[in-house]
Amino acid sequence: MGNKGDKISRRGVLGKVTQGFAVLGFGGFLWGGALRDFSRADLVLRPPGALPEADFQKACIKCGQCVVACPYDSLVVAAPGDGVPNGTPHFIARDIPCYMCTDYPCIEECPSEALTVDMVTSDGKASINNAKMGLAVIHKESCIAYWGIQCDACYRACPLIGEAITLELEQNEQTKKHANIKPVVNSDACTGCGICEHVCVVEKAAIRVLPREIATGEVGAHYLKSWDESDENRIRSIKEKKESNGDIHSTLDYLNNLDGLIDE
Repeated sequence: MGNKGDKISRRGVLGKVTQGFAVLGFGGFLWGGALRDFSRADLVLRPPGALPEADFQKACIKCGQCVVACPYDSLVVAAPGDGVPNGTPHFIARDIPCYMCTDYPCIEECPSEALTVDMVTSDGKASINNAKMGLAVIHKESCIAYWGIQCDACYRACPLIGEAITLELEQNEQTKKHANIKPVVNSDACTGCGICEHVCVVEKAAIRVLPREIATGEVGAHYLKSWDESDENRIRSIKEKKESNGDIHSTLDYLNNLDGLIDE
């Protein structure tokens, strides 16, 4: 009986150890997956008209109607392991970009306003050209146009040719005779449709579309474009706010100052 009990005990211990390793392994898998999901989720490209990401995730009911409505099969539903919140729509520019339908069927089919015409409206006018799905960024070191090899594939494919992507002529530093024709992205006009990335001729696209909050910088309030009236107004409002806060602080300082309130 003792031997049998010992065998059961050993089996129980081995079973628990095996279960423990399984749990740890599964937990590591989940944690690793969570890390991958987080990093990929930061780079997700949403359909035109999408609310800011946090609001989009709250509003999207994962119905897939926008995916069905897309005539180019650009939109896909995120599945487990994709690194994007499950069930939400997104597109991969290198595979199938957004072809910027002028009647934006994906927005029209959205029942929850996670995609809304308001996000493609500017100065009271709705247009797919106002979409801000992302921003194209050029890696100059791998763009062959910056090497001096003639290539304007991204420029010619751009739906807003001459606006979102322009060509800049620069003297070839090696030959001193020829011109390098370099693509330049205008961030104000770029919609982030991803067509430029899709058509890029190099093995790994030298022009990539990133979410705008990742692709763009932020100057900060202490720099001023003196020629820009809106910037002047921005600085003025900051100054007024500081002065207002200063009045509050001076009042608090006065109330906290006991000098003159205590009889000598």
